[in-house]
Parts: sequence; C-alpha cells; structure tokens
Amino acid sequence: MTSNEQLINKFYTAFAGSDFKTMQKSYADEARFNDPVFGNLDATQVRAMWQMLISRGKELKIEFGQIEQQDEERVTAVWQASYLFTATGKKVINNVKSSFEIKEGKIINQTDEFDFKKWAKQAFGFGGWLLGGTRNFKEKVGEQARKNLTAFMKKISQP
Repeated sequence: MTSNEQLINKFYTAFAGSDFKTMQKSYADEARFNDPVFGNLDATQVRAMWQMLISRGKELKIEFGQIEQQDEERVTAVWQASYLFTATGKKVINNVKSSFEIKEGKIINQTDEFDFKKWAKQAFGFGGWLLGGTRNFKEKVGEQARKNLTAFMKKISQP
C-alpha cells in the first residue's frame, strides 16, 4: 500500500470510528471538496462538515474499500454510509465513489460522487423519488445543507 493509499485508509478508518479529528487533520489548508449535496466547500467547511455529520449522525455505519492509487497524486476509494437522515428519520444507504488529489501527505482535493436521485428517494421518500431528478430540488437540498453547515460552524466556534 502506497503512502497515499495509507492516508485514505486512515481517513476512512477514522470515519468508521467517528473520529472526525483525524479526518480533519488529513486535509491541507488549501483543500477543496465537492459532492452532490454540499457542492463546493473549502478546507474549513469540509472539516466542519465531517464533524457535523459524525456528531449528528444517527445509526451511522461506514464501510469502505477499493482504495487505489491512480497516479502519483490521485487515489480513488469506494465507500458506503448507512444512517438515519436527520431531517426525516428515514434510513439511507449511500454508495459513494471518492476521488482524491494528495500533495505532501495531505488531501488537497476530494470529489465525492453518488446517485443523488437514489439518495433523495431514501432520504425524503416519495417526494424525493418524484423530485430527486430535478435541478430545483437538488439546489434546495444543497442550500439547506450549506445553511445547516454554516449554523453548525457558528455553534462550534463559540466559546
């Protein structure tokens, strides 16, 4: 296993163990993150996102594998998150493919890809199934996710 693959293995092992601090330390100061729900986040936001998801996650279970070095700086991984979606209490099983760019032992770019419509059906039920493929619904979900993240960041920054 290469050092970059070891970094990503440590990252997901920490996620599976609800250790957001180890996950946070995996990112470079200039890191970027993107996924279908949160959209584009900077390093501060992505560190807070993992803390929020772990601290609020109910029945959170993480499984991961297929960590593969693509070239000197790129690693991919496949993982699955099972949890109760906070807003609705519905069970979600989300299959994700992550692509990482790593520089000097830190993640500088992470892109997570998953089937948003399938996720929305699980998270929101019939309404998610019906609307999950629309841009308006996806944007509304993203806006709410970022609003929740901003509120969480304000909460954790208060003494």
